[in-house]
Amino acid sequence: MQILTGLEPLRSALAALKSGDNSDRPGLALVPTMGALHEGHLTLVREAKRRAAHVVVSIFVNPRQFAPHEDLATYPRRLEADGALLEAEGVDVLWAPTVQAMYPAGYATSLQVGGLDAVLCGAARPGHFDGVATVVAKLFNQVQPDVALFGEKDWQQLAIIRRMARDLDLTHPRADAILGVPTVREADGLAMSSRNQYLTAEERSQAPALNRAMRGAEALILAGEPVASVLAGLRAEVLASGFRQVDYADLRDAATLEELSAFDGRAARLLVAAHIGKARLIDNMAIGGRPDLLDVLG
Repeated sequence: MQILTGLEPLRSALAALKSGDNSDRPGLALVPTMGALHEGHLTLVREAKRRAAHVVVSIFVNPRQFAPHEDLATYPRRLEADGALLEAEGVDVLWAPTVQAMYPAGYATSLQVGGLDAVLCGAARPGHFDGVATVVAKLFNQVQPDVALFGEKDWQQLAIIRRMARDLDLTHPRADAILGVPTVREADGLAMSSRNQYLTAEERSQAPALNRAMRGAEALILAGEPVASVLAGLRAEVLASGFRQVDYADLRDAATLEELSAFDGRAARLLVAAHIGKARLIDNMAIGGRPDLLDVLG
């Protein structure tokens, strides 16, 4: 596995990979990450290897998606350990650019995906998705993958990236080649996340209550209970379990992220963000079936 930190070496390495490609699974897959890898990330890597001859994993803790009061300085960084995990999975290239390589002196460009970025995590973290869209667009231009894979745990991020790719007519990858992989969970239901490392032992024992409350809410919504009362009960249950704040607990259209006051049978997502200790945890689940890609793109 090659570990690269500069753009020109990356381009040379990718050109060499493509020129020597004689696989029955042609193509290049990209798995963008911020490092601190766990089984959820490795699941994305394995799916990428199933879909393409060559796999590039990026590790970049993107300063443009952190607000001044957020955890940029303390976000876990462990490049050597992450590299060993990726090499064991057979990754071809680890793209680990420096901040200077990604945002050289005088950098002044930012992307905004209007509408989808103003709700949910976008409302709680203004500017966050501008940073996400900008860095992902740069990664797509740098690597020019045929397919890119993201975890469904951040459903809003996935929807925004697909919309960006469609709106900008991207061909590397096309919007229909930006794939979501279902959330990987611990045995007790907690969604795997790099930020789970912030949890104390007591908080870790309390954190699975988030998913339990969501599963209970799902059952009530499907049984026809009023959505507003179900969501109020979900918030109360999460707070009673040890979480200190709930940013949102919403039922939304899976494609447009439109807030739903009643469940009408369409593909929807139950989305929650809540704080416990120093960690802000997000989770979501499908309600009423999973949408296909055309539904997600709108």
